[in-house]
Parts: sequence; structure tokens; C-alpha cells
Amino acid sequence: MMSHSRGFAVLMVVMMVVTAERVSAQSSKTLSAPFDADMAKKAQQAWAGVGKVVIENGQAMSLTLIPPGEYDMGSPEPPNELMKQFPYAKKSWLIGERPVHRVKITKPFYLGTYEVTLRQFLKFYHDKGYKIDAEKDGKGGWGYDPKDTEEPFAQRPKHLPWSWGFDEQTMDHPVVNVSWNDAKAFCAWLSGKDGRTYRLPTEAEWEYACRAGTTTRYWNGNDPQDLVSIDNIRDSTFSQRFTTNRLTWPNCLSSSDGHAFTAPVGSFNANPFGLYDMHGNAGEWCEDWYAEDYYAKSPADDPTGPTAGSFRVVRGGGWSNYAVVVRSASRYDVAPSARSRGVGFRVVLVR
Repeated sequence: MMSHSRGFAVLMVVMMVVTAERVSAQSSKTLSAPFDADMAKKAQQAWAGVGKVVIENGQAMSLTLIPPGEYDMGSPEPPNELMKQFPYAKKSWLIGERPVHRVKITKPFYLGTYEVTLRQFLKFYHDKGYKIDAEKDGKGGWGYDPKDTEEPFAQRPKHLPWSWGFDEQTMDHPVVNVSWNDAKAFCAWLSGKDGRTYRLPTEAEWEYACRAGTTTRYWNGNDPQDLVSIDNIRDSTFSQRFTTNRLTWPNCLSSSDGHAFTAPVGSFNANPFGLYDMHGNAGEWCEDWYAEDYYAKSPADDPTGPTAGSFRVVRGGGWSNYAVVVRSASRYDVAPSARSRGVGFRVVLVR
């Protein structure tokens, strides 16, 4: 009969072997871009272990496991070359996408499978008794008023996340017209409700998750016309809806995604990690301060942006943005109190 001490020793050895095997399996699944969808899914399974790749928290929010890995962050296309194809692009933003640099995301994290919806935001808004920045300063957000033939798209006090002139909006559409401050308040509320820490993604995490192993402009390739199969941006549907004898919308895609405004989250195909709407629908706030020259001095491991600044980073672009703005590498600066008809957010659960 085995003694208790010997039995305990054997058990410890078995546990150490199992742990070592699991760590080894996880380490072998640390990704290095470029990688394909099959590799992405295998790495997700390895890092999930006995858990789930996709989980749901106590607020009915879906989150997807993003395994650690490394990739080339930024755009390899020189700004002048991009502007030949996209002459309406903002050059300072394009300059801020360079130089391309290798970045490592050293720890797994859970990222919102979808953008935060109006339903989810309103639950926080009413539970907290919160006032958004658009209400605090009385200026409202940005929206659409078809009766205003001179300037239908404008900032007005009446334009709030739930009333910005989009009558077709449902509770399953992404919340927009929320500031960075509003998004951070949501994360703090969610952390308290769920008993775990939530935050916005860093822009390095965001681009890594968006690319999902790809090295092209968009996770589905380089052709802007193909974007309509994976997301919602300024396309022929947008142009047809808003073109009048006073308004024209040049440089819209000739292809159609079927939505003039935002689309319900998850309406299009997911990327190789299983994330929806990473290009378009709603731009997404990130944790980071913005600096045009940050990439030249960014650390290789888990960069978190400058320590201070005046503007925060927005990624992904929205339903009314041009194709150049929704590229995987695209980044732009917005004041943390600002709000837009095309900017929302998704959250990170710190694992």
C-alpha cells in the first residue's frame, strides 16, 4: 500500500508533467505572422485549454480568446503611394502608420467578439444613472437630419446614441456617438458588475486581432471593393441614399454592403480569429494616447502608447468612412471627449 507522502509525491510529479505539457503545447502555439486561419484556430484552442475560445460574461457579452503572437505593425505602403489611390486620405494619418515594426503580444486576452451594442450600453447608462459627454456639454452628437438640405450631417443637441437620425437603428446595432470617456466609464461599470477587469484594447492588440495573421490592407485582401463581404463602409448604398441635387459623395465604393447607416453587429463574415466588424460599421476607441511619431520609438513587447497626449487612438473606421480609413493599419486621433456618428468601441477582458 502506497504511503500518503509517496502518493502525494507521485501526484505532484503527474501534475508537473501535465502542466509542463500544457505550457509546451501553448508555447508551440504562440503565433508569428503571417499565419493562416487554421493556425489561428489551433492556437486559440491550445491557449483555451479546458476552457472555451468564446465565452459569455454576466452581461450577455460575447468575448473571443486572442492568443499571444507577433506581427508587423503599421503600413508597408508609403503615404505618397497610398494617396495616389486614395487622394482624399489625410497624409498626417498615413505618416503616423510608419515605420512598420515587429510587435509581440506576450499574453492571451479576451476581446469583444462584437462591437458594444446600443442595448449593452443603455443597460450601463440606466443602471449607473450616467450622463454621456454629448449630454454634459449640451452640444449633442453627430447625426443625420434629412430636413436640413444645407447640412444634413451635423452636430446637434438632439443627436445622441439612441437618436441620431437613423430610424432603422435597433438595440443590436453598435452604439455610436459615445466619447472615449464614455467608453472608459462603461468598462469601469462592467468590471464592477462582472468582478473582473475590463478595459479598451491597446492599438497594438487591436491591430493584431484585426489582422489575425494577414499582412494585406484588410484581413480579406487588398481590393477595397471586396470589403462589402466583411463589413459596412461608404459604398454605393451610402451614395444612393444620400446623394441629392445639393450633395454628392465621390470616391464611394461601387460595390454594395446593403447598409446606408450602421448594420446590426455580426452581419458580415468574421475574421480568422472569429471577430466581427473589425473594418467599418463603427470605428473603435483604443486605450492609447495618439502620437504621430510613436512607432519610431515603440517598444517591441506589448506597447501601450505614449504616456500622455491630447488625443486618443481610434481604429477600424466606420460606416461612413472611405476604404483608406478602414485598413488594418489605419489609425487616427480624436479628442477623448469628442463623439461621432461613426465611432463606438469593443472591450478587452484582462485574462
